[in-house]
This record gives sequence, C-alpha cells and structure tokens, in this order.
Amino acid sequence: MIKVRIPTPLRPLTKGQGEVESAAANIVDMIGSLDATYPGLKNRLCDEKGDLRRFVNIYVNEEDIRFLNGKETSLKDGDEVSIVPAIAGG
Repeated sequence: MIKVRIPTPLRPLTKGQGEVESAAANIVDMIGSLDATYPGLKNRLCDEKGDLRRFVNIYVNEEDIRFLNGKETSLKDGDEVSIVPAIAGG
C-alpha cells in the first residue's frame, strides 16, 4: 500500500482524513483509485484533459514528480506520496 498525504483544502473530500492509503502502479492510477473512493478528488487535482493542475504539486518520497516521470511516475509498496497545493503570495 501507498501512503498518501492529503492537504487540508482537500480533506472534506476524504471525510477529514489527512492521510489515506492506495494501491496503484503509478500516479495516474493512484489518482483514479482515490477518486473512486473519494469522488471529486480527481477534478480538484487534474484539468479536463487529465493533466495535473498548475497549482498542484505531487511528491513521491519527497521527490517532485516533475523531476521524475510526471504523472507516469511509478509507485511501489511503502512509498509515501504528498499532494501539496502551490501557495502564491505577494
């Protein structure tokens, strides 16, 4: 199983849980699996084309997936995934 950390703004979709588990081969599968359990999650993470939204950062074991294989980044048992919304300030 993969441990997925859910940011506070998305916790209403996960019934308040800050951490959930998923079984998936890659990020795309993980998002689909999470959306099946927690409907609406995929729409918050991905645009209408299925690409990750600009303001969503995902890390696997503290590595930004943009520097790995993007949404095709593979996952294995015991991995920790963090979903981090980008925060803009001025």
